[in-house]
Amino acid sequence: MPKALVLGGATGLLGRALTRVLSEEGWGVETLGRADGDVTNSAFLAKRLAKSAADVVFNAVAWTRVDDAEERPRQARLLNCALPDTLAHILKSMGQGHLVHFSTDFVFSGQGEHAWREDDTPAPLSIYGLTKLAGERAVLKTLPGRACVLRTAWLFGPGRKNFVQAILHKSRTADSVEVVFDQTGSPTYTLDLARWSLALAAKRATGIWHAVNSEQANWAELAAEAIALAGGACQVIPITSEQWPQKARRPAWSVLDATKLGAFLGQPPRPWPQALRDYLHNAFHTDDDA
Repeated sequence: MPKALVLGGATGLLGRALTRVLSEEGWGVETLGRADGDVTNSAFLAKRLAKSAADVVFNAVAWTRVDDAEERPRQARLLNCALPDTLAHILKSMGQGHLVHFSTDFVFSGQGEHAWREDDTPAPLSIYGLTKLAGERAVLKTLPGRACVLRTAWLFGPGRKNFVQAILHKSRTADSVEVVFDQTGSPTYTLDLARWSLALAAKRATGIWHAVNSEQANWAELAAEAIALAGGACQVIPITSEQWPQKARRPAWSVLDATKLGAFLGQPPRPWPQALRDYLHNAFHTDDDA
């Protein structure tokens, strides 16, 4: 039985999806998070990695509060750059274990005409994007033959608050909701992402991979589709980013090209509206709160 250690696997949106899928596929799974100790402490981390003897380590821990990162850059760097760098160095010194690290569409500028490919030049607009880019570079520099970086985006899924859940919650008590329409990206279902991650890990894939559901959407389109699928009557009112000011700059165009992943899987990732239907269907028939 292969063994996995999932950082963030007990509480995180992606981590919980990874833990669920790995368990369903017969892997032995351990989780590690900030509730277990200081994951940024190298001695603590080394001890836990050695004890787990995991074949694959999945790092789903990150500072994801994009706006807060602008005011707390040190904390963002600690989780988004220093932690993955430490993980890679410990695994290198151990001489065993494959690392799957997750990154983001925010490493790109948002100024482009095509979906971003793995070999396109990053140019982050925010502290969050800068620290995530530094983290993925540290991983691949230290552990090039035993690590892969999965860039993903716009996650929705069971077990943790996300954009879709928040929109549906608001739509139950409001006649209308304002949502930005001038940011376009790749909505991604966490359970799909977890399955792709497992497939890549099983083959010990290396390098950078874009892992998102196919087709693009802006935030207003994603909100409208979620409300429609849930049978709601709330109206989505599109607004510009200037009408919803935030501290951190967001890329206006952050659609990721998952052609490389599709070739590996033997078929393209399914479209996000199909994945969204599955998420909402499962949420309404289980204890998961959509």
